Amino acid sequence: RDWLAGCTVRPVLVTWKDDVRGWHPGQEWIWRCGGLGVFDPGINALSILTHLLAQPLLLEEAHLFIPVDCDTPIAAALRLTDTQGAAIRCEFDFRQTGPPTWDIDIETDRGRLVLSKGGAVLHANDRTIVQGDDREYACLYARFAQVVHERRVDVDLAPLRLVADAFLRGRRTAVAAFAAAGEG
Repeated sequence: RDWLAGCTVRPVLVTWKDDVRGWHPGQEWIWRCGGLGVFDPGINALSILTHLLAQPLLLEEAHLFIPVDCDTPIAAALRLTDTQGAAIRCEFDFRQTGPPTWDIDIETDRGRLVLSKGGAVLHANDRTIVQGDDREYACLYARFAQVVHERRVDVDLAPLRLVADAFLRGRRTAVAAFAAAGEG
């Protein structure tokens, strides 16, 4: 966020793809109405993105790919913009096999910023700035404990608003059955 301060953001590409069978084996809830589908991990990318970029983000277009035997998408393509007109594309997909791809690639007038491995690795202009371990859940639970101890609320609704907008305005395409019922 500090590196991006004062930059003009140009095209942004968010690629968040993993294997639902590895992260949610046998969990039918994710495919039911309200279960979020691919937005369960996709909202993580949107949380990072809305935190990094200084301007509010707006959904311009969403394309949801929903298995015929599910209520929620297995993949989604979003086109967003910020209030300065930056073009932002998000590609979410639960069908990837092998290691997950959790990358955010931001072009700016100062060069290129790339977060990978869900934010654990940060490159700026092809130089490694942070090479961290995946401590997402350890850090998250520590933050929860701190907020509860301080008896306060710490909520960013911007990512949830973008997901809600995608569900409300997104074009839906039926795709092959996922056999979610056979997993649970």
